[in-house]
Amino acid sequence: MRFTLNGRKVDVRAHPMKRLLDVLREECALPGTKEGCGEGECGACTVLVDGAPVCACLVPFAQVSGASVKTIEGLRGDHPLQKAFVSEGGAQCGICTPGMILAATTLERGATRAEIQAALAGNLCRCTGYEAIYRAIEKSLRRPPAPVARKATRR
Repeated sequence: MRFTLNGRKVDVRAHPMKRLLDVLREECALPGTKEGCGEGECGACTVLVDGAPVCACLVPFAQVSGASVKTIEGLRGDHPLQKAFVSEGGAQCGICTPGMILAATTLERGATRAEIQAALAGNLCRCTGYEAIYRAIEKSLRRPPAPVARKATRR
C-alpha cells in the first residue's frame, strides 16, 4: 500500500486490517510509536494522519492508503518540543512521550494552558503528573519576543 511516511513516499506490504501501530513498528521498523493500552484510551500510540492526531492502535492499515503519516521519528530529534521535554523533565518512563509530543505539534504558538490540556486530553501519563509536560509544551510554543523599536539618535 502506498502512503507518505515522515515526508517520504513508501509502499508497504501488510494485511489491510493490521493495526497501523503494528505496521509502523514491524514493517517500517519505527519503534518510536508505543503501545500503551491497545484500546485507544491512553494516546501512547498517537501519530499524525494528514495532520490530525490519531491512535494508531485503532486505525486499520487500509485507512492510510494515500495518506500522510507522521511518527515521532519524523520530527528529526531537534524539534523544539523534543528539546523542551528534555529541558523541563517532561518525560520519565517515556511510553507516553512520543504520543504527547505528536499531539502537541497540532497546537499554535502562544496556546494557553487550557488549549494545551484540551489537545492532550486523550493522552495519559502515569509518571510525571503532567505539570512538567505542560511546562515543556508552553516553553516550546512561546511567541518570540516582539522586536524592540529603537529610537533614532541624532548626531
